Amino acid sequence: MEDVLDVYQRPADPKRPLVCLDEKPVQLLADIKPPLPPQPGRPVRQDYEYKRQGTGNLFVAFEPLNNWRKLQATRQRIRQDFAAFLIDLMENRYRDAEKVVLVMDNLNTHSPASLYELLPADQAKRIADRLEIHYTPKHGSWLNMAEIEFSVVGKRLPGRLPDLKTLARHTAAIEKERNRQSAGADWQFTSDKARIKLKRLYPSIELR
Repeated sequence: MEDVLDVYQRPADPKRPLVCLDEKPVQLLADIKPPLPPQPGRPVRQDYEYKRQGTGNLFVAFEPLNNWRKLQATRQRIRQDFAAFLIDLMENRYRDAEKVVLVMDNLNTHSPASLYELLPADQAKRIADRLEIHYTPKHGSWLNMAEIEFSVVGKRLPGRLPDLKTLARHTAAIEKERNRQSAGADWQFTSDKARIKLKRLYPSIELR
């Protein structure tokens, strides 16, 4: 925990950008009956019945020090999908960075090994060598600021998304608007505060 919190205290460095990365499943639901359009004094009305259309996945990369994010909708979240999302970031936005300081949880796909699923070994190693990875602890994914971004995105997505194309269209609009606004995360939790609020989780040392 303190390792991640210490990373958040580092000053901004364009050669070592801080990136919080995460993903979450999104349920795809379609209307059975067309919604009734809005009228003066009455919002759009939607029937309670819906049809399940499977699930999609949403990746997010969030730069808390630059108030920038990238969202990408995918059908799955297997190793190849994670690798493709990371490769795109490394080869484009971070192509000039010496190291990318990456915060993410311990999901089994969140490993440099995933890069080897899509790239020749030499190219995969070249990208992996430019990563400085900091994993959140078990049951501590809330320490990843990407979850704050997902919370905001979730509130702005429509209640029903019938397909992946619709999900991608809405997330692209949210990404564009929040980047235009330079929306950030007001993170206040530090190691000092953790030692007070989470004192019970620290080992007890008796001085004699």
